Amino acid sequence: MYRLLLALVLLTGSNHLLADRLSEAAFSGTQDVYGSTVALKNQAVLDYFWVDVYAAAFYAPPTLTPRQAIAQQSPLRLELYYFRSIKRSDVIKAAWITLKRQHEPARLGPLRRDIDALHAAFRDIQPGDRYALNYSAEDGLSLQRNDETLYQNANPELARAYLGIWLAENGLSDTLRKQLLAAP
Repeated sequence: MYRLLLALVLLTGSNHLLADRLSEAAFSGTQDVYGSTVALKNQAVLDYFWVDVYAAAFYAPPTLTPRQAIAQQSPLRLELYYFRSIKRSDVIKAAWITLKRQHEPARLGPLRRDIDALHAAFRDIQPGDRYALNYSAEDGLSLQRNDETLYQNANPELARAYLGIWLAENGLSDTLRKQLLAAP
């Protein structure tokens, strides 16, 4: 009986903590991506060994599901709100590990210069920082930190590969990906 009660308390408490974390992230209901309005579709918290790392929000056109938006190369936004300090070098290392797991060297080779340029724009992360990747077929991919654009690139293959770190199979977290891409 004690174990059942403890499990119920932990499960109930974790839902409250998740709601608190998402409330702290305070994602906007809509965002502007290259002149197009995108709506908040889903949000989730990434944890690593029971430690909340960041909250993630996925935005897409109001009339499309997340998967439709990706398939149609519609404007979209992936926004991350960080709860922890993370060194720039650790973020880059995790990105490369994921990219190498997801793609063959022949695909990554031509993207290496663009990925390195994107990584050069990264800064050490502090609690409360917001990073966002914005995409549209016409304008490409941009990286923002706390609403300041740090990098932009029109290469659609870079956008597909880099957003895939979170949105494609074998990414950083399959659980996070499923939560972000779930039909609202």
